[in-house]
Amino acid sequence: MYLRPAEKDGRKFLNPIPTSLGSFTTMLKTLPKFFLGAAERSPKTALGPFHTDARIYATFPQSGLRVTWFGHSSLLVEIDGVRILIDPVWDERAAPTTWAGPKRFFSPTLGLRGLSAIDAVIISHDHFDHLGAETVRQLAQTESTRLARWITPLGVGATLAGFGVDPSRCSELNWTESIAVGPVTVAALPARHFSGRSLFNRFQTLWASFVLAGPGHRVYYGADSGEWPGFSEIGEKFGPFDLAMLEIGAFDPAWASIHMGPDGAVRSFRALGGQGLLMPIHWGLFDLALHPWTQPIERISAAEGLKLWSPTPGAPTEVVPDLELRSDWWR
Repeated sequence: MYLRPAEKDGRKFLNPIPTSLGSFTTMLKTLPKFFLGAAERSPKTALGPFHTDARIYATFPQSGLRVTWFGHSSLLVEIDGVRILIDPVWDERAAPTTWAGPKRFFSPTLGLRGLSAIDAVIISHDHFDHLGAETVRQLAQTESTRLARWITPLGVGATLAGFGVDPSRCSELNWTESIAVGPVTVAALPARHFSGRSLFNRFQTLWASFVLAGPGHRVYYGADSGEWPGFSEIGEKFGPFDLAMLEIGAFDPAWASIHMGPDGAVRSFRALGGQGLLMPIHWGLFDLALHPWTQPIERISAAEGLKLWSPTPGAPTEVVPDLELRSDWWR
């Protein structure tokens, strides 16, 4: 019912259900929050440093599933013998310039050249906090990604090519399309969000969530999305998931249709089937919203009846069935 290819209205892709980004009036209402709560939206003291021990990547995980969370939505997923880098942003700022815009709370935990061989790079959409220009430029010239398959939603390949990615290595997927990366199938699925790297090209490239389905494990990467009824169908068709990665940060009631927040993540996880572990993403690295920076993780940590999996930034960590992980690095 909800899982179908994306449709367009002229040059613009449409969300799976009708979605509003808010109005000028909504923006005016949020301005007082923007100015009054600035002190709490970033850490008061420096975080880290956090370090990734790259020697761990010399061997694949015994469990068959290991995840390194680099902060926000940047991840390395090692699943059933395949290494997939997701939404890598090593840039100093999640912004179109290097001198202004949301700045990282902590430095990258590992240099890009320290990565082991990557089989695929997934870019969920073209927003700056998911597609870092300088990061992609470096990866395009890095030995670890020389043979990697770049997987994106429709239209994002041109942006990657502009940053140096070989177009022959890029596969653009519509919703419900998939591609094999070794024994792992990567499927692009709908998400309720939007795209654009300026005010003038919104919706002109597609955005997506992804399922990584291997012979032994299944992972759902929700990317950026508001709540929508399709989660139940995703769970029924592609689940159960060992790990469901859902966004919790950059949330405000004014834009709940495109960012689900911690409460929405709990509901969406349960709609997906509620099995396995919930990994909070899209938090802890950039000031992109109006809430205190720890509010999302505090709120979801307080949810009852939830098996949470939240590792320390940069730590390659094996996913063990039903074994919770609640790192308190952010306290």
